[in-house]
Amino acid sequence: MTSTWTPSTWRDLPIKHQPAWPDAGELDQALKMLGQMPPLVFAGEARNLTDQLARVARGEAFLLQAGDCAESFDSSADSIRDKLRVILQMAVVLTYSGGLPVVKVGRIAGQFAKPRSSPVETKGDVELPSFLGQIVNDIGFTESERRPDAQRLLTAYHRAASTLNLLRAFTRGGYADLSQISTWNREFVASSPAGERYEKMADEIDRALTFMDACGVNSSTVPALHEVDFFTSHEALLLNYEEALTREDSLTGDWYDCSAHMLWIGERTRQLDGAHVDFLRGVKNPLGCKVGPTATVDEVLALCDALNPEKTAGRLTLITRQGADNVRDNLPPLLAAVRDSGHPVVWACDPMHGNTYTAEGGHKTRHFDRILDEIAGFFAAHRQEGTWAGGIHVELTGDSVTECVGGGDDLQETALDQAYETMCDPRLNGRQSVDLAFMVAELLQTD
Repeated sequence: MTSTWTPSTWRDLPIKHQPAWPDAGELDQALKMLGQMPPLVFAGEARNLTDQLARVARGEAFLLQAGDCAESFDSSADSIRDKLRVILQMAVVLTYSGGLPVVKVGRIAGQFAKPRSSPVETKGDVELPSFLGQIVNDIGFTESERRPDAQRLLTAYHRAASTLNLLRAFTRGGYADLSQISTWNREFVASSPAGERYEKMADEIDRALTFMDACGVNSSTVPALHEVDFFTSHEALLLNYEEALTREDSLTGDWYDCSAHMLWIGERTRQLDGAHVDFLRGVKNPLGCKVGPTATVDEVLALCDALNPEKTAGRLTLITRQGADNVRDNLPPLLAAVRDSGHPVVWACDPMHGNTYTAEGGHKTRHFDRILDEIAGFFAAHRQEGTWAGGIHVELTGDSVTECVGGGDDLQETALDQAYETMCDPRLNGRQSVDLAFMVAELLQTD
């Protein structure tokens, strides 16, 4: 790492998972235009998220980070609304069960880029660049569609801006009213095969709202019941894009990546001597870092030192993606080492990426039971080490897709073809997501 940081020092370091842009002049022009655009989020909003995540690090709140695997430029307003709706439904279930506030962070308004295991994809005798997310190229398998196009960087910016505008309208305009969300959960319970299991909790939430209203505590007297804080996040993969949207805060003089409130480093790009760690160590946004089954204690401690040398609570979230078979053995030593080092991290569980497999029909999928098993192992490891299981990080959609098997509806592999719509990895649908929230709520109640 360089001793003196600027938004461009990452350019002198090794970097992985970047597109092979065919036209340098076109790329430079797009980045120049991005650099002149207004910020998508503001430094004060990022500081607010850091403060809220500090509460999670202290065991005073719970983190729900959720959203699409890879966002589409074609997402409709209804699709964005339904995704938000599911996250809000999950949050109220977790809030009620845990008795703690839930920090809500979406994988949204910027999750357009994806690292891939191979730079090329082959179908028959044709070999083309892999699909890297719509910020780079298109999912269609033709030479023109797979050509990296720098104009897509600008499209991604405008798409993120319109999504953020919609999210702010929904979360501040009454759509997030607590009584309305409670009604949504009641609808879920009524139509869910596992409805009886959750009816008791839904009844308790309704009674609590009725009691509060009788006491004069409702959305007209307490604004917090009418609106919510909702933050955005994405993997900071394309550093040209991130640098172009990095701004110096006029109040503090600190640098913030204004493409999202929170940025994370992926499992494939967390090299200590690499560009991604160097770039993100210099911005003041709250950060995440994925921690997979190959991560050692020394590597995790070094990442903590590099990304949060001042040990600021709320600055760093370690997102574990161990797999259901590994989490109970691999996670405790990491928890103990970070705890003993004094780093006040948020620990969150990504139960999706370590539990992906290919079904007989050829679709990548994940089984609901394996997802829940990793979360259960995550909670068990924290109980063992006396640390706080701070949150979950899941890929989901509000749409009625058939991408992950299992859940309350017991979706089978033979049904995957019905509505397999993801551009990359399989996502929980709306019913499976709320189902998961009720099950995680049970873990919170026993923790």
